[in-house]
Amino acid sequence: MHPPVFDALLTALADIYRVEGRDAAERTAHALTTTPAPEAFALQEPCALDALMRDLLATAELPAAKAILAAQHLIPWGTNPVADRMSDDAAAICAVTTLMGPEGPIPAPDLRLGLFYQSPNSYYALHNHDADETYVILAGEAFWTAGEDRRIRRPGDMIHHPSLMPHAFRTGPEGVLALWRWSGDVNTHSYAFLPDPEVQVA
Repeated sequence: MHPPVFDALLTALADIYRVEGRDAAERTAHALTTTPAPEAFALQEPCALDALMRDLLATAELPAAKAILAAQHLIPWGTNPVADRMSDDAAAICAVTTLMGPEGPIPAPDLRLGLFYQSPNSYYALHNHDADETYVILAGEAFWTAGEDRRIRRPGDMIHHPSLMPHAFRTGPEGVLALWRWSGDVNTHSYAFLPDPEVQVA
């Protein structure tokens, strides 16, 4: 059993995907709130970007963003799972937590879900992967590239990346915090950075 603030967070995240209108989103929402984690989420050491995240979340209006702030001390934020494919500087701009997936902590064999934070005035390079993906902006904003669609995305915006669609994000002075989910082929080995005129990725 999780602390009440963490159960409230999982419910708030599930509520977002219940209105996406895709079967995989509904399955994700259901699994998020009904599949028990083998171990309860416990107190975490703050990550390197914790203060920036808290400052951003303190100004946020969406219920899910407020739920993240309330449970921030329990969220296992860490480095990007694909940091080995990035330069140290590129990896340092973001923090990622996976809350559900084949490896847990909430087990799901064919789904992944987590949170993503990117620091202010930074660029996450063009990349793609086999999984279908839906991001939802919860706090801050970013100039988002999703295939040929390039525009500012703000809190409440939902962005769907079909399998192998190239996507990238550039933040402004606030940074951005978003929720993401994967479905379909959720392997991580296909995650690849692409030729990108805006940045060189080591």
